[in-house]
Amino acid sequence: MRFIGSKANLLKQIEQIIAANAQGGERVFCDIFAGTGAVSNYFKPKYQVISNDLLHFSYVIQKAVIENNRKPDFQKLAAAGISDPFSFLEETELKPDFVSDGKHFITENYSPHLGCRRMYLSERNAMRIDFIRTTVEDWKSRGLLDDSEYYYLLACLLEGVPFVSNITGTYGAYLKQWDKRARNPFELRRPNVIDNGRRNQSFREDANRLIASLEGDILYLDPPYNSRQYVPNYHLLETISLYDHPKIRGVTGIRPYEGQKSAYCNRNEVAEAFEDLISKAKFSHIVLSYSTDGLMTRDRIEAILKKYGQEKSFQVKAIPYRKYKSKAPSRKKQVNELLFYIHRELPGKRSFPVPGGKRSGSPAKNVSARKYLKSPLNYIGGKYRLLPQLLPHFPKDADTFVDLFCGGANVAVNVPARHTVCNDMNTKIIELFQTFQQRDIDGILNHIAARIAEFSLTRENEQGYLDFRRFYNRTQDPLDLYTLTCYSFNYQFRFNNRLEYNNPFGRNRSRFSDAMRQNLIAFVEKLHGMDIRFQAGDFTKFDSSSLTPADFVYCDPPYLITTGSYNDGNRGFQNWKEAEELALYEFLDRLDRAGVRFALSNVLEHKGKVNKPLIAWSRKYDVIPLASDYSNANYHTRKGESREVLIVNYRSAGR
Repeated sequence: MRFIGSKANLLKQIEQIIAANAQGGERVFCDIFAGTGAVSNYFKPKYQVISNDLLHFSYVIQKAVIENNRKPDFQKLAAAGISDPFSFLEETELKPDFVSDGKHFITENYSPHLGCRRMYLSERNAMRIDFIRTTVEDWKSRGLLDDSEYYYLLACLLEGVPFVSNITGTYGAYLKQWDKRARNPFELRRPNVIDNGRRNQSFREDANRLIASLEGDILYLDPPYNSRQYVPNYHLLETISLYDHPKIRGVTGIRPYEGQKSAYCNRNEVAEAFEDLISKAKFSHIVLSYSTDGLMTRDRIEAILKKYGQEKSFQVKAIPYRKYKSKAPSRKKQVNELLFYIHRELPGKRSFPVPGGKRSGSPAKNVSARKYLKSPLNYIGGKYRLLPQLLPHFPKDADTFVDLFCGGANVAVNVPARHTVCNDMNTKIIELFQTFQQRDIDGILNHIAARIAEFSLTRENEQGYLDFRRFYNRTQDPLDLYTLTCYSFNYQFRFNNRLEYNNPFGRNRSRFSDAMRQNLIAFVEKLHGMDIRFQAGDFTKFDSSSLTPADFVYCDPPYLITTGSYNDGNRGFQNWKEAEELALYEFLDRLDRAGVRFALSNVLEHKGKVNKPLIAWSRKYDVIPLASDYSNANYHTRKGESREVLIVNYRSAGR
């Protein structure tokens, strides 16, 4: 792929300057302005690679060729009857009315379709691109693609676009006559994937924010060097990648990019941004590519590198570079690409993340010694403290275990079963668990660290917390929700009726502590080792038809005679009334008639209130009294007695 400032022709020189200064034990290579990934991919056979770029289309390519260690096999598509997704995407016949529904953004806005004057793509190729993009998104939404397959197919699409684009080099303008290349039929390009046997990571973050959360051995920097912002030059690829139907403007149909402007393209900001990046870099070897035509002078770069690195190690090499302008020879001064090197002495530094090794920070006390794994979520009514009383009464031979009201999943992750299903009506919690499943733990920790740095989150900084809360309510990233709760009052999940997070700041108390970090690591790694599925939905919609007597269902619903933030009807989710209570009894009776084992947690009495329907219904089953022990339950007070019970339809071994 043609890309402004691509270092494909400088790879050998970059390798030479690294080899001349490396000490032999380097393992982690970070390419924090990755572009199309030429440098990351070149060094992937030698190192564990961390790549990053703010452009979404670049991020997609990195996810496909850097994070992946093999080409996907698309097994779910094959099971659905699509044995060759590439042939399907390239050869499916498109009907003449394909774009008549107004949803095919590329055809309608970047090809001569129905009067559109933009000539970036032929109408035929634009239709094919729209078809591929919408089909891949549909496959993903139907669960036929995992993340690695999804990003690989998107990368194949993006890599194919330049080969049929009617442009000279970038997408800042299109040709007014059709280039021969643009008349070729569109083809998916299958990028090669190198298996380096390491856990590689790709990010789409602001480099100056991300750098604070990373450590490693070699940091390669290739920032923008002139005032040309990258998004306008690659807006079409960005729009195909995101497929977000932006409000485009101008002759070229450019997408909005106000939030993606780089300080490295601003003469008044670039030096400060560069120094900020270098000051935060926890890497032993720093290599920088920069043009003599750039906004920063050679002397300014040298001064900043020497300020934070070992002055004696500083090196710079000038490499002649012919700017791409035209075939006519330039009369301007010689332009050189400069390769800078500096070594940083970092006391106690180690590579991050080390595959299979220990992570930084002292272990949380007793994490490994605990009998039960604790959820990283402080969910109201969570059953962690009751596990020693609950689990001895659970069957030990469950094939499928269903946690019908899973909440924080304290029970689900501690019950041995071949298969586990976690259901909850709180979509926000389920999305978070699904994210924990899909992301590796180092990526999760890096994301959290980046947000903490970005918003300066501490136990004292309430304004930073409020700014982050507003940011989350706009963007709704599940990992941001978890990070937000770490600094909120009592670490709790609380929403208003508009599903906006509204828990107040946890002043002088709440933070993402090392204990929470270690607990999160243990929990996520446990999820990755389980056959567990998370789904969101009301219990009345749960399909129990496939359950057998070999399975086991646990229910911990909202309690009818108590009031918590999960069942008061004021938090964006349905409240719990007697109708829901009776519907649950009928659901459990149906399980019993089918021979499926179940257990129900509930309270018979609380603060003078009595759940008479529950008492009457429970007489047909075995009622096991429990000693309530909560530090995080709104119904747990010292005033009045609360009789918590476990109701089961089988003979408990713990009796």
